[in-house]
Amino acid sequence: MAKLSKRMMSDVARHYRTDCDLRAVFMDLSGEIVSGRDNLGQLSNTRRRRDYALQESISMGTPYIYRPVPGLMRWLFGLEDRRMIHGTLMGGEVMLEDSARADSESSEPFYASITYLVKRGFERDAAEKYIATLPVMTYEQVEASALKLYEIFYQVSGWDPTLMRENKLRLQQQQQFNQAIQDQKREGVAALYAFEKERVLLANIRAGDRSNAMRILNEMLSTIYMTSPRFVVLRARAVELMSYLTRAAIEDNPLLEPLIEKNHRWIEQLILSKSFEELSYVLMDSLNDFIDGVYVHGLNRTNIKVRKALDFVGDNYMKRIGLRDVAREVGLSHFRLAHLVKEHTGKTITQTIQHVRVHQARTLLERTSKSCAEIAYEVGFGDQSYFIMHFRRIMDITPAKYRRRIA
Repeated sequence: MAKLSKRMMSDVARHYRTDCDLRAVFMDLSGEIVSGRDNLGQLSNTRRRRDYALQESISMGTPYIYRPVPGLMRWLFGLEDRRMIHGTLMGGEVMLEDSARADSESSEPFYASITYLVKRGFERDAAEKYIATLPVMTYEQVEASALKLYEIFYQVSGWDPTLMRENKLRLQQQQQFNQAIQDQKREGVAALYAFEKERVLLANIRAGDRSNAMRILNEMLSTIYMTSPRFVVLRARAVELMSYLTRAAIEDNPLLEPLIEKNHRWIEQLILSKSFEELSYVLMDSLNDFIDGVYVHGLNRTNIKVRKALDFVGDNYMKRIGLRDVAREVGLSHFRLAHLVKEHTGKTITQTIQHVRVHQARTLLERTSKSCAEIAYEVGFGDQSYFIMHFRRIMDITPAKYRRRIA
């Protein structure tokens, strides 16, 4: 538990009390409490339920909400930093609104909680006092409180929940895929591989519409699955799809040729996939990489110096670079480079850098739970306000509203 400092745990607990008026309890990898108190620790099944909830949280990539006692809710999640789990953070407990009514008509759920505790070793007076002091929430408020604790921890700690994000994306992909299958069955869509959808998919990619591209991809996967659920066929179709997209993109714009090398890597990863879940995730990741490649490499590159300049921007946008840095890299005066880039792309070097940064920020907003401040620094903006200003100018929406819209 070296990474979970007392100051960090204190800051998280303080912020959570301020924002939600709830407790935060930290546990180490063995399940021992290191900060806070578990009021239900004396129950014989507490440790087992916490262990199960931790595994589910990691698998789902989100806080896991469960009932430790009838009518009560609590939540927890694994504390991850770059694929290493360092402990558990738990919030709650609270009474569900429907379970907390104690009038003559609906007192049974309320007393079911007390009866459960008494049967498992609590004194009745202590059980009644404990239940009476718990906050009362709707399930929607419980979900919001669980997510808030997750956000507070990763904002305060600065840790990177890479594994949690990947697992959440996998789960979302599987849910979207299952929904696409159900929609096709309900609507009676013929289970034929829709080749025309490939063109629609590519059109959305060219337009930079990542969310709609992912929706179309799920429809295509569900159609393939309904045609032949055999894994070997699914894998072959996935390879075929990425090859088609790469070939069509290059035929449309020969300057996208650098995608060929990336396509070899995508195909290798698809071939090595061992399950449909893994295949779906690799395909989704490959498509995201393809979209980024089409954007970065799809800028006008008819001049060799402009091409070199844009390559440099694409590789170094996250650093503090400007016109003079790019000019030095390509071996031109900054006056000459500024003229060439404007002539061939319609944008200045500064505008190009800002567009690439905003494009990468969109990807992080869509695929990670990082805060706007973290994203701002990661893509190369000096501060959050500067990031918000340029994002709104280019996208006509603030980063926060964009994230809510695509959620």
